[in-house]
This record gives sequence, structure tokens and C-alpha cells, in this order.
Amino acid sequence: MKIKKAAFVSSCTTLRGKPAFKRPEIAFIGRSNVGKSSLINMLCFDAQKETKGKELARTSASPGKTVAINHFLINDSWYLVDLPGYGYAKLSQKQRDELARMNNEFISKSEELAILFVLLDSRHELQKIDLDFILQLGEGGIPFAIIFTKADKSKKSELDRNISTTKKTLLNWWETLPPIFVSSSEDKRGKDEITAYIAEVLETVKKQNKEQ
Repeated sequence: MKIKKAAFVSSCTTLRGKPAFKRPEIAFIGRSNVGKSSLINMLCFDAQKETKGKELARTSASPGKTVAINHFLINDSWYLVDLPGYGYAKLSQKQRDELARMNNEFISKSEELAILFVLLDSRHELQKIDLDFILQLGEGGIPFAIIFTKADKSKKSELDRNISTTKKTLLNWWETLPPIFVSSSEDKRGKDEITAYIAEVLETVKKQNKEQ
């Protein structure tokens, strides 16, 4: 699947602020400085011709720029949802609590959520904050997949070790692993695999809707 068209639709802090027209939602989340905006822009690179080269998601050297739930209409058929994320140490406790509320409400209650991509920094071993978040998704029965970001920033041996360690850790809780992808916004690694998986998820949603 190619993302040929992408447009910002809305920014909200509660489910009531979501776009009125309901479509399947493909959401992305990760902790501070994981490279979420860069990944979203990489996936939507082909659509930038429509926006005259303007990036879809704002990137910044200062983490924590996404402070609301942002919906982007993709190919006129589904929403890419940029969630605020978690682990922003520079924010106040009140601000962190508010972001957690937004995320929890959306993830647990949005009926249109088709898959949640959890982004992990491939340069590091699995962090406790990431593991806790992933386990919470499993307990809640939330459909999710994992994307290791910044794959170009490490030697292959380090990359393979960190991914292998993460898999082994997750297998302590589950017999099977969620779908896992490796990406780099610099060399476009993982772009085709991730968009192909999104197409599979959307096709599954389409079939389920027909059966209802």
C-alpha cells in the first residue's frame, strides 16, 4: 500500500473531539524522543507531493511536542492517529497525568482503533516504562504491534541484540509475539513492511464490518 494522500483533520484531547466521520484508526505511540514524528513523516513521504513537501508531523529536538491526539486522513479512507506518548520527564506531573488520561481514554475506548503501533528505540534495551505500557495493552486486549526505530543509529550486532533481548523478555508473558518491525526514517527501512501490514489490518476491518 502506498500513502498517496495525507491531510491533517483535527486535534483533540477527548474522544468527543474526534472527527465526526468515523473511519478505521491506525495509531502510533512511544516514549519521549523515540522518533515518532520522523517515522510518521517517513511513512507518508509519498504524500508530501500533495502538501508541497510539508511534513505531516512536526519534528523537534525538544521531546514532548505532541500534546494532543492528532488525526490525519490517509488516502481518504483511514485515520493515522498521532498520540501524545509517554515518559516526558521535562513535563510537570500534572501535564504527564493529563497526557496519560488522554492516551488511556483513546486506547481503551475508541471503537475505531484498529491497531496501535508501539515505538521502541532500537539503540537501547527494553525500558521498564515501555514494558509496563506493553503489558497494560496485553491485559486490556488492545491490538498492537511493535516498531523498533532508529535502526540506522546502531551497529547491526547491537541492533540484533537489543531486539532479541526484547523478544525474550516479552515471551516471559506471552507464548507468541506481536507483529514486530524494524525501521529507520533516514534510510526508509521498514516503510514497505509497515504500510503492507497496515493494509492487512484495514482489509480485516473491512471484512469484519461486512459480516456485522
